[in-house]
Amino acid sequence: MGSFMDTDQRKTVSQGRAAILNLLPITSYPRPQVTWFREGHKIIPSNRIAITLENQLVILATTTSDAGAYYVQAVNEKNGENKTSPFIHLSIARDVGTPETMAPTIVVPPGNRSVVAGSSETTLECIASARPVEDLSVTWKRNGVRITSGLHSFGRRLTISNPTSADTGPYVCEAVLRGSAFEPARATAFLFIIEPPYFTAEPESRISAEVEETVDIGCQAMGVPLPTLQWYKDAISISRLQNPRYKVLASGGLRIQKLRPEDSGIFQCFASNEGGEIQTHTYLDVTNIAPVFTQRPVDTTVTDGMTAILRCEVSGAPKPAITWKRENHILASGSVRIPRFMLLESGGLQIAPVFIQDAGNYTCYAANTEGSLNASATLTVWNRTSIVHPPEDHVVIKGTTATLHCGATHDPRVSLRYVWKKDNVALTPSSTSRIVVEKDGSLLISQTWSGDIGDYSCEIVSEGGNDSRMARLEVIHAVVLSWVRPFDGNSPILYYIVELSENNSPWKVHLSNVGPEMTGITVSGLTPARTYQFRVCAVNEVGRGQYSAETSRYRLAGLPGEYQQRNITSPEVNYCLVTDLIIWTQYEIQVAAYNGAGLGVFSRAVTEYTLQGVPTAPPQNVQTEAVNSTTIQFLWNPPPQQFINGINQGYKLLAWPADAPEAVTVVTIAPDFHGVHHGHITNLKKFTAYFTSVLCFTTPGDGPPSTPQLVWTQEDKPGAVGHLSFTEILDTSLKVSWQEPLEKNGIITGYQISWEVYGRNDSRLTHTLNSTTHEYKIQGLSSLTTYTIDVAAVTAVGAGLVTSSTISSGVPPDLPGAPSNLVISNISPRSATLQFRPGYDGKTSISRWIVEGQVGAIGDEEEWVTLYEEENEPDAQTLEIPNLTPYTHYRFRMKQVNIVGPSPYSQSSRVIQTLQAPPDVAPTSVTVRTASETSLRLRWVPLPDSQYNGNPESVGYRIKYWRSDLQSSAVAQVVSDRLEREFTIEELEEWMEYELQMQAFNAVGAGPWSEVVRGRTRESVPSAAPENVSAEAVSSTQILLTWASVPEQDQNGLILGYKILFRAKDLDPEPRSHIVRGNHTQSALLAGLRKFVLYELQVLAFTRIGNGVPSTPLILERTKDDAPGPPVRLVFPEVRLTSVRIVWQPPEEPNGIILGYQIAYRLASSSPHTFTTVEVGATVRQFTATDLAPESAYIFRLSAKTRQGWGEPLEATVITTEKRERPAPPRELLVPQAEVTARSLRLQWVPGSDGASPIRYFTVQVRELPRGEWQTYSSSISHEATACVVDRLRPFTSYKLRLKATNDIGDSDFSSETEAVTTLQDAQSSFKTVNSSSTSTMCELTHLKKYRRYEVIMTAYNIIGESPASAPVEVFVGEAAPAMAPQNVQIYYWEADSQNETEKMKVLFLPEPVVRLKNLTSHTKYLVSISAFNAAGDGPRSDPQQGRTHQAAPGAPSFLAFSEITSTTLNVSWGEPAAANGILQGYRVVYEPLAPVQGVSKVVTVEVRGNWQRWLKVRDLTKGVTYFFRVQARTITYGPELQANITAGPAEGSPGSPRDVLVTKSASELTLQWTEGHSGDTPTTGYVIEARPSDEGLWDMFVKDIPRSATSYTLSLDKLRQGVTYEFRVVAVNEAGYGEPSNPSTAVSAQVEAPFYEEWWFLLVMALSSLIVILLVVFALVLHGQNKKYKNCSTGKGISTMEESVTLDNGGFAALELSSRHLNVKSTFSKKNGTRSPPRPSPGGLHYSDEDICNKYNGAVLTESVSLKEKSADASESEATDSDYEDALPKHSFVNHYMSDPTYYNSWKRRAQGRAPAPHREPSGP
Repeated sequence: MGSFMDTDQRKTVSQGRAAILNLLPITSYPRPQVTWFREGHKIIPSNRIAITLENQLVILATTTSDAGAYYVQAVNEKNGENKTSPFIHLSIARDVGTPETMAPTIVVPPGNRSVVAGSSETTLECIASARPVEDLSVTWKRNGVRITSGLHSFGRRLTISNPTSADTGPYVCEAVLRGSAFEPARATAFLFIIEPPYFTAEPESRISAEVEETVDIGCQAMGVPLPTLQWYKDAISISRLQNPRYKVLASGGLRIQKLRPEDSGIFQCFASNEGGEIQTHTYLDVTNIAPVFTQRPVDTTVTDGMTAILRCEVSGAPKPAITWKRENHILASGSVRIPRFMLLESGGLQIAPVFIQDAGNYTCYAANTEGSLNASATLTVWNRTSIVHPPEDHVVIKGTTATLHCGATHDPRVSLRYVWKKDNVALTPSSTSRIVVEKDGSLLISQTWSGDIGDYSCEIVSEGGNDSRMARLEVIHAVVLSWVRPFDGNSPILYYIVELSENNSPWKVHLSNVGPEMTGITVSGLTPARTYQFRVCAVNEVGRGQYSAETSRYRLAGLPGEYQQRNITSPEVNYCLVTDLIIWTQYEIQVAAYNGAGLGVFSRAVTEYTLQGVPTAPPQNVQTEAVNSTTIQFLWNPPPQQFINGINQGYKLLAWPADAPEAVTVVTIAPDFHGVHHGHITNLKKFTAYFTSVLCFTTPGDGPPSTPQLVWTQEDKPGAVGHLSFTEILDTSLKVSWQEPLEKNGIITGYQISWEVYGRNDSRLTHTLNSTTHEYKIQGLSSLTTYTIDVAAVTAVGAGLVTSSTISSGVPPDLPGAPSNLVISNISPRSATLQFRPGYDGKTSISRWIVEGQVGAIGDEEEWVTLYEEENEPDAQTLEIPNLTPYTHYRFRMKQVNIVGPSPYSQSSRVIQTLQAPPDVAPTSVTVRTASETSLRLRWVPLPDSQYNGNPESVGYRIKYWRSDLQSSAVAQVVSDRLEREFTIEELEEWMEYELQMQAFNAVGAGPWSEVVRGRTRESVPSAAPENVSAEAVSSTQILLTWASVPEQDQNGLILGYKILFRAKDLDPEPRSHIVRGNHTQSALLAGLRKFVLYELQVLAFTRIGNGVPSTPLILERTKDDAPGPPVRLVFPEVRLTSVRIVWQPPEEPNGIILGYQIAYRLASSSPHTFTTVEVGATVRQFTATDLAPESAYIFRLSAKTRQGWGEPLEATVITTEKRERPAPPRELLVPQAEVTARSLRLQWVPGSDGASPIRYFTVQVRELPRGEWQTYSSSISHEATACVVDRLRPFTSYKLRLKATNDIGDSDFSSETEAVTTLQDAQSSFKTVNSSSTSTMCELTHLKKYRRYEVIMTAYNIIGESPASAPVEVFVGEAAPAMAPQNVQIYYWEADSQNETEKMKVLFLPEPVVRLKNLTSHTKYLVSISAFNAAGDGPRSDPQQGRTHQAAPGAPSFLAFSEITSTTLNVSWGEPAAANGILQGYRVVYEPLAPVQGVSKVVTVEVRGNWQRWLKVRDLTKGVTYFFRVQARTITYGPELQANITAGPAEGSPGSPRDVLVTKSASELTLQWTEGHSGDTPTTGYVIEARPSDEGLWDMFVKDIPRSATSYTLSLDKLRQGVTYEFRVVAVNEAGYGEPSNPSTAVSAQVEAPFYEEWWFLLVMALSSLIVILLVVFALVLHGQNKKYKNCSTGKGISTMEESVTLDNGGFAALELSSRHLNVKSTFSKKNGTRSPPRPSPGGLHYSDEDICNKYNGAVLTESVSLKEKSADASESEATDSDYEDALPKHSFVNHYMSDPTYYNSWKRRAQGRAPAPHREPSGP
């Protein structure tokens, strides 16, 4: 450590300024630790004193107290040595004018820093000074953002930890004096991050190269800053070597040119920067190598005149010298150059151009110091190929043949290939095409049409060169018309006129000015296949001459001149697809059959048009011009008729902006067949460049458009200027600013500004400005005056829309105030009206209103979005807010904007909900997949909540689907779950394409349909057989079978072919099959059949899935007869010396009906033609030949006969002798293995002794091993045979065989059995599953593509062949079926008692832990099982879990019926709901008149508790009034209503009222008498008596079932309530119902002897007792000091509502009654027959709901005050009751209850006339 310089320092600063004391110089390593002292005291940094990173002492805002001596103590931390510096004397100069505050300054600015990436930290320092220093604040910023971390030392230091490249950049230190107006002081420092170097490219560790080569040694490095590279060779810098062959490349690599052996060595590359240094190296090995061919010369063939290159590439070190020689003549080398021969850099030889004489052998020699070598090649030169007869331009008439020639010369050693192109598109003619390329290269185009017009090029491709030529072909619709020059009339002919008549139409001029020199002309523009006539006249100066004679009718060639032919080689084919026809052309078609003898007669011609095509030419003479600023007019001529190729459907006018070619506007114009066509496109953008075009279209599509033309729409007045604002507002002037209008609509030529005193048009001033001026200062204004200022842009058309505002001079405008009093009205699904009171306008007009809203989520924290803006309506007080979302909650607020800016927001409006509307969109991503042969699975993305547009519970989906070929028969399915994602459509047809659409719906309506998607059900086997199956035998061995196709709806897939099943009836055990491939052949010839055999035939169609249904019934057809086969089993059982008896059996192949037999015999030694012939009948089986020579050999021949003649004879030899015996069995049986097949084998044997009697036949027997029985295979094998083929065996089965011989004496013994013989394997006849215990039934298919659907087909095979394929099975590869039962994904559920009928499945596509099963039956036990699934299949199900659904509202009652209907009463009954959905708690009955009765309508509600009672007696009806009844069942809530209408009696046709009703009373009885009234439509069947007690006031049935013969009825007074007066009336009954009641009888009292409590003494006792009780009550009241206040309501006569309710909770037949709480219960009367009515409802069960309560009714004072609940007058339903139980009537008076209870009078509800409840159809039921 060194020492400080021994000299004191002095420093003076002004008071208030900062003092900086620098550390005196000292040498030390490491850097010393420094401490500052003042007069022996250590200085501690503070907000006023700082010690910098460079150990400077900084004193801020110095004062006089800071003067003194300062020094430093430096300590070397490594060795502990310390040194003390000399003093630094600080003096403070006083300044009288020093201010108390001084602006901040940076006294020690931050310095730039460079730090290596990965360092722990770096620190930036910034020291500022100000006065007072306490208010000084230092902050750091980066990219304008304040830094808050890493600050310390009072903010003066910023430490950045672990700096990376992301920390690179400028850092700003900012010093601010708080509370002052001084500008902040700023200083900037840059932080640089240094990254150590790293290599991005390094050389290989060893590089081998050859002498004279150039090698590049790569080396590239990166870092920050970019490192420098230095190269060393063997530790010596390259720059020191100064080798000119060494060059450092710009990329950093080293290039060494022309290597030498001394260049071998180690080369090092060093990369260094401030962050460090790295190095890499390689070893360069330079070697000498003898020449080696890397590419030897090869034989080359070129064309005369071309360039030939012979390759010869050699490697070696040093580089070998190349020399080329031909026959020892040097052609090229490093020193020799001959014209046309050039030695290439690569060593090859180039010959250019090549001549024929250059052909020959060429040798390449290579040599260097290490050796030499050579190689040769042959050059072949061909003559050049060229076109000598090129195609020429050609014009043909449509329908004729055009020929384009293309003749060429070429070298005979090469072959030519002709390529014809039309409009640069290669033609690919086929053998059946109308376009054919001949062998000589000519192109033949038959049946030419307008589509053949174009440029044709013939290209010849050959090894001898290529050549091409071009020609144009034109096809015209024309007729060549010629004539003889007529007499000129002594005046020169001026021109000719050609007229024509088309299809007998009137003559019209076709050519009006044909030159006088012409004597013929081609008439074009005609329509094909139409008939034309022509005539010509000449014109001279005198006028028009006579017309020529009319030509014969000429039909323009719409067809080729000659018939084209197609040859159909198969006689079974009955169709032909004729291709390569002309579009929209009429053809005649004829068919003829041919055979070996020749061609038959052609059928009658059938005429047919080919379909239309698209036009092949654009409209002609297209002209476009702009009519105005938004419209373009088009003029055009149609394309030539021959290019339209169909019926002209019209034209399409196209226009698109030049800068937006995708925005095409299309207008369709109907065709106009007269004159020039015209059309317009409107609503275009103003003053915009458009490209325009026109095209013609037919039904198949659009033709080519015309060449686009550029058109500008015209200028128009511009739109309004933007952003009008005011500045510099003074008393007499202000500045107006604006921006260009968005809609310029032309070239802006200037602006027009006007101003006037508000409301005074006479003060208006206008000034015009140029187009570049966007502000203007208005002067000369009056102070404090309101002005209206208008600004408009101007084009050449005129001034545009005016932007206007008001402002007061001298009063700058303010921000406007907020609007207030927001009111929402006229709410619709998509809009609402917002009314408001405008706020303060800020002394200028309001330019814009802004409405914001909270959508859906309402709350103080929710987001507000802009919903609507209205401009240029300064006086608005109402806004219509559009584009709202239906069924969505909104809350609005608004603000107003003037030229200064926006106002505050208004107070929020009330929350509204827009009305519902149908959904706007359809479900998205609709896809359809095949689910099965009869179902499709539809998937979609459900609507999001925001698109429901209605109540979510009402949202669902409707699926519409139909067969693609039957648009009208669409079927709809509804999915009620709005969250559902898929639906399976069942019961579809197999292999049928369906089109499907979806729409969403809610309670209001349905949304749009989705795009149509198509899906096809899976292929299946045909469900029907081919139709019209017929068979016809065509020979004795052939049957021709024909059929029609399977009906299309039953094909269920692609018909791959047909199978014919046939078998000989009663002969073949199993049918055989014959396969016809393809769906077009619908006939088959079965050959090789048995002769004259009845066959059963069926036809079925098959798809790739399998066989369809065979045709029914079986077709029976017999092959034709033929000559029979030989008879069999010919024996001679009796042989004598002179006679023999012959016995035989019919032929095994009779081939018809046997008509007889022929026996022919002769001596064996006689002439072959000397037979004795005998014919016998068909039934004869034996014959005896006599007069034979003894001991002689005879030859017998036996043949059978059918209708077709004699068959093949059977010949046998017999010897007339009596010495015969049975034959010996055959021996040496052998089955050669080579003769064994899968179903047959060949048995050989050696015959045994014949026993002196010729063997007649052999019998073969076969036994199937191991346990089969012996079966006779054949007993008619020829006696001459020594071998036979045994067929019809089973494949791969073991057999044994044996044989016996038969002669005339009998059968031999069976031979010895053969060894076991096993037939070979055969192709399996069908797919068969093999048990896995015997062989593998599992196979793993690998290397399949993921997420693909595969079909797997299996076949069985063996060494012989392969079986038919199984039905395909579909497998999805990429996923495997789950192997374990999961917790979710796929849910099966069913009712516990009926799984098969009720099981359903729900699919989850997300692994949700919870699912809600919907649409279940309420209050029902369910079992639920879950399984996982994926595209590969379903996993196993989990164990079922049990659960029960909750109760729900029940269904409607099952029926509603009425009985015992009188004029005032009836019984109503109902049935239990079919779906209880829970435990039934009771019922509710509501009834009311359909029309008000005397202006009053009463709604009565009765609640019946319990489920056992399902009837009710109603007693308060009005005669002849129709009532509307409703019944509901209740579980936990009420279910739907069952409704019916019923009219109170009397019924139509019922009896009239009985007359003369008389009541007589005795001591104990009451007798009622009457006289029969009118009987009605049917005889009276009985009577009932109704009674009305005085305490109730309602008529009720008292006695019923009185016989029709009775005219009186007597009852005991004990049945009546004592003290009650009764009235009676009689009602007659017949089959029509209850009749009109009689008039009431006189009132009769049921008074009896007074009881004890009515005696005078009892009354006196009760009065005294009552007095005592009253005194006690009064005394109690006085003690408690309480008063009771009673409140009465006003009396009202217009009481209009009656609502009653009663709860029936006891047994019996329910009847309706209202009981007053203050009445006592009394006993009731009974009916005569002893039946009792159920008890009446308790008064406590009555519920009232009334609107008005009063204490008087018509002056009657009520005795009790009742507390009632008020109900609105327009309530839809009330509760009331007037009914009662039929039996066990209560003892109190029902009438008195009504009279005394105010609810009776106050529970009537008046209805306006005509507002009766809607009538309900009466339900059917019991």
